[in-house]
Amino acid sequence: MTLACVDIGSTFTKAALVDPVSGKLLATAQAPTTLDDVVAGVLAATAGFPEAPVIACSSAGGGLRLAVVGYEELISAEAGHRAALSAGARVVHVAAGVQDATGLAALRAAEPDVVLLVGGTDGGEASVLRANAAALASSARLQGPGASARVPGGSGVLPWSVPVVLAGNAAVRDEVAAVLRGGGLPVHEADNVLPDIGRLAPESARAAIRAVFLEHVIGGDRLSTDPRLRSWVRAVTPDAVLEGVTVLARVLAPAEVSVVALDVGGATTDVYCVPDPDAEQATLGREAVGVPARRRTVEGDLGVSWSVAALRAAAAAEGLPEPGDDPLTLGEAAAGVALRRHLRAEAAYGPGGASARSARLVVLSGGVFRHADPAAVDQVLARLAGDGGGAGSVLNGKAVLVDRRYVLAAIGLLSGDHPEAAVALARDLLRSPESVTPLAR
Repeated sequence: MTLACVDIGSTFTKAALVDPVSGKLLATAQAPTTLDDVVAGVLAATAGFPEAPVIACSSAGGGLRLAVVGYEELISAEAGHRAALSAGARVVHVAAGVQDATGLAALRAAEPDVVLLVGGTDGGEASVLRANAAALASSARLQGPGASARVPGGSGVLPWSVPVVLAGNAAVRDEVAAVLRGGGLPVHEADNVLPDIGRLAPESARAAIRAVFLEHVIGGDRLSTDPRLRSWVRAVTPDAVLEGVTVLARVLAPAEVSVVALDVGGATTDVYCVPDPDAEQATLGREAVGVPARRRTVEGDLGVSWSVAALRAAAAAEGLPEPGDDPLTLGEAAAGVALRRHLRAEAAYGPGGASARSARLVVLSGGVFRHADPAAVDQVLARLAGDGGGAGSVLNGKAVLVDRRYVLAAIGLLSGDHPEAAVALARDLLRSPESVTPLAR
């Protein structure tokens, strides 16, 4: 038996044929992603593996767009933001406090696929959570042709409906869920992301966000009406890659090696930081919100095809040279900006937890690195290592591994039902000497 592990990206659909018992990589293939119906791209990528069942992850169309609405910015909204990133979502909007017509208009303009509604610790403040649930329900209640809904506290109208993951104060969960459903909103209930001050608990919300992704994005008609897509897709791609990086870190655990992975794609650039999974989390540096052991940032404006204009603007804002049209130079710019932003996000956590700067292995993924000449990649790495603005502190003196066969997503897809195969595939990746470049400077 073999399995086809497929990543449906915004530009290309990549497939890896794997033996789920031994974890041996048997073949790889790719095809352009067909955004009008992504199933066609999957069938093209797996045409050489006709007998292999497909398991897949997807970031097609930019992946899962998520908005966070919380009680106040520095505590519950920040906790929700971190929980959303841990779920592999692209956070497109964060709002705090009671949402009036202006706030809800901004929320709608962000075009999220799902809203993560949070607020209050368990048994604590509940008025803002109640008010925001009422506002969302009212904005959706009369949705339909020619319908409108008056937004509480405002004078505008905003007919709109979007799935909601409710992960706030558990003491009023049933009440708030009933209000949301009364407005016709699909609701997925989860445990509070911030059950107590200083304790971040994202796993339940993460599972609920994944369920929304599978039901409303994959199970809807945005990417395909073919029912096979729903049976194939197990996760959003950043979630699968995070699991793959986690398996890689587990393989390296005896040496206590933390791992940073940098995945440059057509629409987004994602940074993952995973410590030795057996290490104790360091003392939290920020009392209000806990520090997650695994950290990820998903940069929705940094991509080498769909987001080139935004990438150029982001590089200019960082004071970096304007990248040329060559994909590898665009990838270099995306990597540099993404690493700087990731380090700024880590600084906001305070000391504690994983640190990108302390990683001993950096993994580069994405087509711009995978298909480039190794000598050209070495030149890019040398320039990034000399970046005093942040990338250099991550890369300098570290071993750098290029995921040339693009197996990180496949490792993550295998990790649930075939953990031994996932570990074997991770070990095979680490045994690829041609992919490792020491930067001892």
